[in-house]
Amino acid sequence: MSPTTNVQEDRRSSGLASAEERHLRIKKDLHQKLISEMDLSTIGSLSESEIRDEIRRGAEQLCLRHDDLLSLTEREQLIEEVLDETFGIGPLEGLMRDPTVSDILVNGPKVVYVERGGRLTKTDVVFNDEKHLVEIVRRIVGRVGRRIDETSPLCDARLADGSRVNAVIPPLALDGTLLSIRRAGKSPLLTQDLIEKRAITQEMVDFLAACIKGRVNMVISGGTGSGKTTLLNALSAFIPEDERVATIEDAAELRLQQPHVVRMETRPPNIEGEGAIGTRELVKNALRMRPDRIVVGECRGSETLDMLQAMNTGHDGSMTTIHANDTRDAIGRMEMMVGMAGFDLPIWIIRRQIASAVQIIVQAARLSGGVRRIIKISEIVGMEEEVVSMHDLFVFKQTGVDGTRAAQGYHYCTGVRPKCLERLEEAGLGLAPELFESRILTSRPQAEPPSDAEEPRNGDRLWGLFGRGKGEGTP
Repeated sequence: MSPTTNVQEDRRSSGLASAEERHLRIKKDLHQKLISEMDLSTIGSLSESEIRDEIRRGAEQLCLRHDDLLSLTEREQLIEEVLDETFGIGPLEGLMRDPTVSDILVNGPKVVYVERGGRLTKTDVVFNDEKHLVEIVRRIVGRVGRRIDETSPLCDARLADGSRVNAVIPPLALDGTLLSIRRAGKSPLLTQDLIEKRAITQEMVDFLAACIKGRVNMVISGGTGSGKTTLLNALSAFIPEDERVATIEDAAELRLQQPHVVRMETRPPNIEGEGAIGTRELVKNALRMRPDRIVVGECRGSETLDMLQAMNTGHDGSMTTIHANDTRDAIGRMEMMVGMAGFDLPIWIIRRQIASAVQIIVQAARLSGGVRRIIKISEIVGMEEEVVSMHDLFVFKQTGVDGTRAAQGYHYCTGVRPKCLERLEEAGLGLAPELFESRILTSRPQAEPPSDAEEPRNGDRLWGLFGRGKGEGTP
């Protein structure tokens, strides 16, 4: 590359930087002048739309002073940014209005990523400086009654539209404030939407719907962003409308589709470090509220013991989510979290409690390319000596990736007849035997189910995938 080319590129870069700096400087000056010239005594008598119109008129008049520096397009962009700065969440307001954005990830004042269609891309959104970013974060969490400062540098909150926010400020964040916003859709996804996206099949939905109507206790496990809450919201449509459902969450994300839902949310400690109300206290309180079912948004600690107790004491049909990599790993996670309750319980008692309380575990996963799939539905069938026994009913087999690195594969039925069918039949929810025949449940790609079945471990019963007639393979 010639020296002349390098000089031209340096000039172009410096020109872009100076233009950006000029835009930020004018926006800052405009914002400060608007605030200083506002008649605050009249704001209380105006609606938000009227205040917005007044500020827009004032901003347009102030922009005329920079008529020689700003084009019409730049002025309009500047006015919108000032309005976002005054009423919204600053530079992030445009991303919040974009329906294609599912996650907003801020790594300091100059680095902002978004997720669209399961893929992360860097944006050109920037904040003025670290102070500006912290101010926006405090505005976000302050609107929902939370706080974040040097004494409490972590915050997990929920926006009015249901989006979940997590923020970390210095000194815990070493390279600048960290902010992540998980957007909530305008309307919750239904099971039909999940079927169309090939996240699940109709046969799997039919089985899970019968389990929910038949008051079978269920745990949905998976990693971060795998779609656990989305699936829980979708499956809640099958809860009968004449039942009272109590939900408990750290940051309320559930949007159950029932008319009789009582919602509770944990409370962080106040500035003196007191007054915290955790999930465990709310689960205990929910037992006194005459619920038919209890739904815990996520079990991540000692509240798991209380959740299992609720499932074992007449609150059949309760559901929760946990973080785990597999349905079998979910049992180990529950064992560990029950141990966090502080009781010195023998492991065989904990496992017997789990085997008695939970019947179905559904595994959700976020695969390569951002593809979300229900990769396994397993049933706990009891104890074999001191080990929890379970078998897989439906499985997703990944066969590879496409040209965009998105995971490809198919769901198949293992051919095992669920033990809970007897309970469902007693409730008048009998399912056709053909539903559990060993076969591929999706049409693409055309491939044979795996023949190298996994070896049994930890007392699991794993049945062959082929040669099962109707009704065969019953444990």
